[in-house]
Amino acid sequence: MSGPLAFRKKEKRKNLKKPSYGGYDKWNRNKDFIKKSDLERFYLEEKKSMHEITQIFGCSTHKIFYWMNKYEIPRRLKSEATYVKRNPGGDPFCFRFPKNDKERILFGAGLGIYWGEGTKSSKNSIRLGSTDPGLLKVFLDFLTLFFDIKKEKIKFGLQIFSDIKGGEALDFWKKELKINKNQFNKIIITRQESSSTYGKKDRFGVLTVYYHNKKARDILINLLTNSFD
Repeated sequence: MSGPLAFRKKEKRKNLKKPSYGGYDKWNRNKDFIKKSDLERFYLEEKKSMHEITQIFGCSTHKIFYWMNKYEIPRRLKSEATYVKRNPGGDPFCFRFPKNDKERILFGAGLGIYWGEGTKSSKNSIRLGSTDPGLLKVFLDFLTLFFDIKKEKIKFGLQIFSDIKGGEALDFWKKELKINKNQFNKIIITRQESSSTYGKKDRFGVLTVYYHNKKARDILINLLTNSFD
């Protein structure tokens, strides 16, 4: 095609913006060679996925696999890749050890509570259930101080018997622990065949603390292993 129409089409193609891949639009994506330091930067340090790296270099996944194998860069396990995908901004917590005697007391209490009451069989989350609001307060203080977990990010599960008023129990735990209604999962009601007499701590059911993060759970389990071996 020639003439003014062809000229306008060429001019339009010329002015098209090149795609940007996460701020790396100036990257030279025409070379076959990929440096080891660049792969380590994107994959190991910035935790980018294989798909994101192929976009940065403008190449196939096969090519990225080739250079990673050549440089012997270890691949992330599927569970690690899933964790990175769910937490693109990095860990949603930051663990630290106690700094003074007062903190050491809380630290020891938190570990002891989880050792006795926590659900260690859960592989992907920190879980602990109790009828005692005082005990749960201490454990929440432990999580928020030493793991820097935002309290509003913690979920709660409530289990009650059928002869307990769900609304009353919910209001009790909200007030005692200073938490919001939207932090609760669906209340589980267990049928009570015969009338029961509840103690002061039991008549509002069992409250379970949930924090779904495998890495935080693993740190807590390792602390228990090292502390009580």
